[in-house]
Amino acid sequence: MFIKHSRLDRVILMLNSTFLILAVLMVVLPLIYVVIASFMDPSVLLSQGLSFNISDWSLEGYKKILTNPAMIRGFGNAVFYAASFAILTVMVSICAGYALSDDRLKGRSLFMTLFLITMFFGGGLVPTYLLVKNLGLLNTVWAVIIPGAVNVWNIILSRTFFKGVPKELREAANVDGASEMKIFLSIVLPLSKPIIFVLALYAFVGQWNSYFDAMIYLDNPSLHPLQLVLRSILIQNQVDPSMISDQLAMAEMKKLSEIIKYAAIVVSSLPLLVMYPFFQKYFEKGVMVGSLK
Repeated sequence: MFIKHSRLDRVILMLNSTFLILAVLMVVLPLIYVVIASFMDPSVLLSQGLSFNISDWSLEGYKKILTNPAMIRGFGNAVFYAASFAILTVMVSICAGYALSDDRLKGRSLFMTLFLITMFFGGGLVPTYLLVKNLGLLNTVWAVIIPGAVNVWNIILSRTFFKGVPKELREAANVDGASEMKIFLSIVLPLSKPIIFVLALYAFVGQWNSYFDAMIYLDNPSLHPLQLVLRSILIQNQVDPSMISDQLAMAEMKKLSEIIKYAAIVVSSLPLLVMYPFFQKYFEKGVMVGSLK
């Protein structure tokens, strides 16, 4: 059915389309640049810039990245931290959200108030560091995983989702003699896939992109995640000498370090790019349900 728009509507639609196209270009063009630059020959990239001539392309950056022990170890650490953090965050958020969604819970308003206070007031960096130190978590994987596992926003999102689950399901299960744990595991949890996948994606992406906690709490280089290794390459302009042959001159070393930077960015972004298409349908549904109820 053709909808006839007024002149003002057409102007607004044109402005919206222009704005969206510019926004997409601002996001896509840097990504394209980084991907192409990661395949470029270092000499050509520094002298001429990007080239679409296949003869000017090289896999040298990826070879250095994929054969470097620090990058491989950092990638494994990052996957472990992000996956463990996502699992722990989802467990805490789902359990707390389910309990807070039940009107029979005494003190429910008090608990929610205490949770909300922590969203606006925090202890600060120094007290948090001292707490982690006194708990004996420094230089352990738990220093990265445990401190941020309780996310109040995720708990609120879970609580809102569970509020939308029909009470009749629980009542029918109670009549059949099911316990609260049985109701939660067998009835409520299978219906919660959208919110579970949304929370898992939020937690995984947040932890995957995080490097500050690891920088503060981890002194052992063997525990550093990929983001901390990447930070040293991008910000401090430090490339592991093992990535570059000793025979290279300083100029060649600088050229190759540029390619390694771009290749490292691409490698660190791959897991998120691979994950999102599989989570997309749950992501859209879970966000809408959690926000509208």
